[in-house]
Amino acid sequence: MYEVYQLDFDVQVERLYSSATRVKTFESKLRLKTFYNLIKMQSGWFSEIQDELWPGQSFSLKVREVLHKEKSDFQDIQIVETDSYGRCLILDGIIQCTYRDEFSYQEMISFLPLCCHPNPEKVLIVGGGDGGVAREVVKHPLVKEVHQVEIDNRVVELSKQYLPAMACGFDSKKLKLTIGDGFEYMKNHKNQFDVIITDSSDPIGPAVSLFNESYYGLLKNALKDGGIVCSQGGSFWLNYEYVKKTMNGCKLHFPKVSYATTSVPSYPCGHIGFVIGSLDENRCLEEPVKRFTKTEIDSLDLKYYSSKIHTAAFALPRWIEKHFYE
Repeated sequence: MYEVYQLDFDVQVERLYSSATRVKTFESKLRLKTFYNLIKMQSGWFSEIQDELWPGQSFSLKVREVLHKEKSDFQDIQIVETDSYGRCLILDGIIQCTYRDEFSYQEMISFLPLCCHPNPEKVLIVGGGDGGVAREVVKHPLVKEVHQVEIDNRVVELSKQYLPAMACGFDSKKLKLTIGDGFEYMKNHKNQFDVIITDSSDPIGPAVSLFNESYYGLLKNALKDGGIVCSQGGSFWLNYEYVKKTMNGCKLHFPKVSYATTSVPSYPCGHIGFVIGSLDENRCLEEPVKRFTKTEIDSLDLKYYSSKIHTAAFALPRWIEKHFYE
């Protein structure tokens, strides 16, 4: 009886979701998809449906409890407790992080660029409202000053309340947090940073601008000589043409550009990449300038990043290597 009921429920929900594909505006689609996910959650599961970014596939988590949900001035925010991945932050129906695997993303987007720079004293984080990237950046022994600009204060406040293991990054004396627009912030802070890390959501809706060529122009102007940038770059398994387009946009402003990857099981395809650019054309991004011993890695409480992992992250399958670099 339960299986029949569940099948009927899923059919009805799928019919509701299919109507979203006939709606033309992004906002209307987003509302329908968010409503779809809320209904699915009532069945005990959250399903990440996003036909514009990863059509024909979905990652699902069994939900133990919905801890919080609201619509901020910028996005729909949900925080849930799952059975197998712990607490999970969901923005506009897309998983941003889970307690089980968030460290692999946070450590890599932080330590890849930091360890490529000979002296990353002053760092800017754009986005990263959950605090995870800040938590990692302040660990680096050469980092003296971290500035972070996040547009949605509600993500910050809710992360402090429900995701303290990540939001602890906001407690560091090295960090200065600004609530505001990252574009405007960089326009007013030229030639100031050694490293800039962009921890953005996926390239849809408002976040699309963070993947455009013009954004890399802003990043370049905010960097000091020899500065390095690192941005969430998407997965080549999902859309390698879009990744290459992002890399080409970066290459218009940075003489040295590369792409690295990390494994994150709760992300689409269990995989995500980073576009890294350096203003120093002689910088070898694949080899860390700063190398940590195993003892140092453990003392910094790093679970994923190491000097060996750094180099390995840039090794790509041959078909992708050819597409990106030849």
